[in-house]
Amino acid sequence: MSGEGATLEYTPTWIVALVCTVMVVASMAAERFLHHLGKLLKRKNQTPLFQALQKIKEELMLLGFISLLLTVCQNVISEICISETLAKTWLPCTEEEKQTSHWTTSHLDSLFSSYVAGHGVGRHLSSRPSTTNYCAKQGKVPLLSTRALHHLHIFIFALAVAHVTFCALTVLSGGAKISQWKQWEDDIAKEYDQKNVLYKFTHVHEHDFIKDHFQGVGKIYAFRGWWHAFFMQFLGSVTKSDYTTLRLSFIMNHCRSNPKFNFHNYVMRSFEADFKKVVGIGWYCWMVVVLFLLVNVHDLHAYFWVSFIPLTLLLAVGTKLEHIITELATEVAQKHMAVEGDLIVKPSDHHFWLNRPKFVLLLIHITLFQNSFEIAVFIWIWVQYGFNSCIMGNIAFIIPRLLIGAFVQFICSYSTLPLYAIVARMGSNFKGSIFNEQVQEGLISWAKEAKKKVQKKESSTTSLSPARFLANQQKSKFMNR
Repeated sequence: MSGEGATLEYTPTWIVALVCTVMVVASMAAERFLHHLGKLLKRKNQTPLFQALQKIKEELMLLGFISLLLTVCQNVISEICISETLAKTWLPCTEEEKQTSHWTTSHLDSLFSSYVAGHGVGRHLSSRPSTTNYCAKQGKVPLLSTRALHHLHIFIFALAVAHVTFCALTVLSGGAKISQWKQWEDDIAKEYDQKNVLYKFTHVHEHDFIKDHFQGVGKIYAFRGWWHAFFMQFLGSVTKSDYTTLRLSFIMNHCRSNPKFNFHNYVMRSFEADFKKVVGIGWYCWMVVVLFLLVNVHDLHAYFWVSFIPLTLLLAVGTKLEHIITELATEVAQKHMAVEGDLIVKPSDHHFWLNRPKFVLLLIHITLFQNSFEIAVFIWIWVQYGFNSCIMGNIAFIIPRLLIGAFVQFICSYSTLPLYAIVARMGSNFKGSIFNEQVQEGLISWAKEAKKKVQKKESSTTSLSPARFLANQQKSKFMNR
């Protein structure tokens, strides 16, 4: 029996069986919950949300693999030795702070250490004296202690859970906001049924859409347009006149033959399809994590400055989306004084950054991840090391971080995501989600059957000899006569 505690050889079998039972039951309960949730989404034809759930499962599987690697390789990593000089560079906390705040390292560790000290063990159970002595004999220190690996393990898990949770809450809140537009869609449908189908003229500059967004022509008015767009993202980012005009413009440019097209359903389907991309953790997200773990050096206050990145991205994206509406209004106001029929704008990709509406979604994804990263780090440090830990930073930096995180979360849910849901539809092309699930499946089956028929016809034509092919051509011409 070493100071590391009893092994399984000297542990009561009922304890081992009990712990294994609890772990298995908890894991199977979580797996069954996700399974039945997926079946419920499929039964309700919520295919985009089902795909988002599959994405979450992939992230959980990735986390499980990372956990397995950390567990299997922890002894190997802790036996990699480096010099003490390297071990004392780029520290989040100084040695003086380590001595003064050692007692606040972890609420759980403190309780566990008290228990160990009371029983005369004299060392933390999560540490491994054998690996420490292995490096100490060489006059070096471990690359990463087993205890630090354990804390890193918890951090990665906390980050992923926080990201999935906050993204789900944000997107669900945004979906609830978009659902409020259904009343506008119903009102438009009623007005269309009651409308007297006569040609009319619309005075462009008297239209509500133009009044709300057109700022004039010239450099000064262009600046006013950006300033106006910046504040509009906080003051009801989408109005009824915006929805009505953008809806009609989409229908007239993409499905003119169906004036009763349910634009609201299309926006919701597209929004749900984008959800699976937002909820995932891409490779660039993990690169961000690694980068800021690297620069979290004492006195740099890296996590405070990190909190401004999602805020800046969010404000830039919201301003750009609002300015796209301003540009659409400006194009019409500059070209026409009056138009025949209702006001229609021209959707185009060139209004978006890099001429790609999807690039905006990428920035929103990074914004949500950065914000969840900031909040996850705060919660992890608080639980693992305590509020007074040196790695937490000065309280003057903590409060602004939390306020910025809450602000980003609220604005992204209330304004930016709903704004993206409708403005992204103003690109040159439309998505397959314009059709419902049954129509999409029918079109895919039809396309496959048509492709098979073409390939079969081509193969039968090439298999004929030249003389036989010419004879068939002559025969078909004769029959056509």
